[in-house]
Amino acid sequence: MLEKIQSVIFDLDGTLVDSMWLWHDIDVEFLEKRGLTLPETYQRDIEGMSFTETAVYTKELFHLSESVEELKEIWNRMAIEKYTYEVPFKPGAEEFLKYCKEHKISVGIATSNSRELVEAVALSLHFDDYIQEIVTACEVKQGKPAPDVYLEAASRLGVQPGRCLVFEDVPMGILAGKHAGMKVCAVEDKFSAAQREEKRELADYYITDYRQVLADR
Repeated sequence: MLEKIQSVIFDLDGTLVDSMWLWHDIDVEFLEKRGLTLPETYQRDIEGMSFTETAVYTKELFHLSESVEELKEIWNRMAIEKYTYEVPFKPGAEEFLKYCKEHKISVGIATSNSRELVEAVALSLHFDDYIQEIVTACEVKQGKPAPDVYLEAASRLGVQPGRCLVFEDVPMGILAGKHAGMKVCAVEDKFSAAQREEKRELADYYITDYRQVLADR
């Protein structure tokens, strides 16, 4: 899997860290305070959108009075403590990051999440020890499944897309990596269990634990 790979680029939520579990509760709480109910399809509908695109979509869907920037600030405030204290690495992820560092494989993150929440978990899990570049989808023209965030990450890392290996947990992210011309490994996550077969079909590889990558090298 790592043959001829110069850089590894991770999605963040559900891929590098185990964090998707917290968003359902946040979404429910946020909407209940406004007398609204979370649609069953909401998480799938926003899959791959940048933090800003999600705010625009949610504002229009529920006809909210808050501005896009106010919505982003509210969500950051609701989530930041959990990202700081309760979000762990996915199984084997830290071991794999150490391997990449030891073998001079550069590492980036290409996430749909906000810069504020990425920085919170980065401080908690010491990303600075392993990760050279972090790009959020708010910094590029389009969120996933467009390739923009992955191409930007590769550009900042100084590596051609064909020499990058992407790790992703949902179909829209897998498509973004493929659209960028990169190999993609799908990562098991409880949140996307219903999409397991779709993920397997779209991705080049599939893992439940990052130690599988090390065993396969």
